Amino acid sequence: LCFCQGLFVCLSVCLFVFHWAQRNAECIVPLYCFDPRHYGGTYHYNLPKTGPFRLRFLLESIRDLRKTLLNKGSNLVVRRGKPEDVVADLIKQLGSVSTVAFHEEVASEELNVEKKLKDVCAQMKVKVHTCWGSTLYHRDDLPFHHMSRLPDVYTQFRKAVETQSRVRPVFPTPEQLKPVPPGLDEGAIPTAEDLEQTEPPTDPRSAFPCSGGESDALARLKHYFWDTNAVATYKETRNGLIGADYSTKFAPWLAIGCISPRYIYHQIKQYEMERTANQSTYWVIFELLWRDYFKFVGVKYGNRLFHIKGLQDKSVPWRKDMKQFNAWKEGRTGVPFVDANMRELAMTGFMSNRGRQNVASFLTKDLGLDWRMGAEWFEYMLIDYDVCSNYGNWLYSAGIGNDPRENRKFNMIKQGLDYDNNGEFVRQWVPELRGLKGSDVHTPWTLSTAALSHAHVTLGDTYPTPIIIAPEWSRHINSKAGGSGPSSRGKKGPSHTSKQHRDRGIDFYFSRSKNM
Repeated sequence: LCFCQGLFVCLSVCLFVFHWAQRNAECIVPLYCFDPRHYGGTYHYNLPKTGPFRLRFLLESIRDLRKTLLNKGSNLVVRRGKPEDVVADLIKQLGSVSTVAFHEEVASEELNVEKKLKDVCAQMKVKVHTCWGSTLYHRDDLPFHHMSRLPDVYTQFRKAVETQSRVRPVFPTPEQLKPVPPGLDEGAIPTAEDLEQTEPPTDPRSAFPCSGGESDALARLKHYFWDTNAVATYKETRNGLIGADYSTKFAPWLAIGCISPRYIYHQIKQYEMERTANQSTYWVIFELLWRDYFKFVGVKYGNRLFHIKGLQDKSVPWRKDMKQFNAWKEGRTGVPFVDANMRELAMTGFMSNRGRQNVASFLTKDLGLDWRMGAEWFEYMLIDYDVCSNYGNWLYSAGIGNDPRENRKFNMIKQGLDYDNNGEFVRQWVPELRGLKGSDVHTPWTLSTAALSHAHVTLGDTYPTPIIIAPEWSRHINSKAGGSGPSSRGKKGPSHTSKQHRDRGIDFYFSRSKNM
């Protein structure tokens, strides 16, 4: 059947797909499948793939999407099952499906599903229409003749696309959509319990107190850009640790397609015309480009993104100490800056960029544990988990990714003093150390028995002794300002970044310093 007489099944809701379908179909079936494979175990260490915080965010997004589609004369059809099986059943049920359309993905598990879908459609004489989405720059617009020519250094990639490519315009949202076929059951949106998860508690300390869905994504952008002008100081605040507005927080919505990077880009350009253009507004685009880069690295290298030797085929004697790994993931390492970040992740599903760099460096460089243990734990816990960004960043931290600097590691004590100068972030997430004042909270093992007793801290009992003490920490312990008083570094409070560190959000990637 020709498109205008047929039905249209859409596996991922994308404006480009909708515009195409509006022109070519009488009826459109927006479809979301809860694939059971997403709720199994990870490949190497069999950790759960989808954790409670990301699942809650996803369910909120699905509910919001259904509401939006209903308001436009359509609906979201929800099914539980493997997409290839669900689509085959729908094709049989509807009888006149002409085309199945979906977004193209990058990683092997998603590509395997795509292949199975294409096989099903071929067997049932149904056409397949795919599109590329989710990146700021379209794959076809990259200034490289083939993806194998993608630079292995981010800076080279950035300069090439900024000077030789353009960001395509966004598609307007249709006022009305073609209807779903009459009589088609919409399907119930499952609960967390249906998917064998528990509803996570809401923690008032969370730096991401937001809900899933396009509506909340657009509200967040309006708040961060137009209501508060926070975007104009992003470069100065993005290394913060406490509060919702030190960074954009767009990543969770970007990860599942509630908002597009192109929409954010064009909003920034509008903001720059109407309000101000500075390094901060550019830096948001700079970070969106990193997201693009990891996606294209995934296209170039395929499964090497997940290999223990990484993109460089580099052998490292990684350890697999489950006792140390459990201490790391539970925030019981005895190193307060690490523990605070890991507890924030465990209790909220979110962690700052500064925190992620530090805990990854601690796992891979201080403990020498298999980087895939950390990557799979993040896959489980993060609300904003994105396969290419997650594994790309972990390869960086392990020194086997793109453009690494040899023997680079973060100094946990220096980082704590630089970015949590008064210890407020640590005290927020490690309450057993609240009695320790100022910068002393970062190094409780260096304090006298009397000082610990006064703070009601007993090492090895109320708080662990460190599972490791790196030798380079000592010079920063010895240089703490006044010992027990607040550090004089930067502005007051951990959610502010001192002037000397404001440009260090990408030092992990570019600095040649061996001691950060």
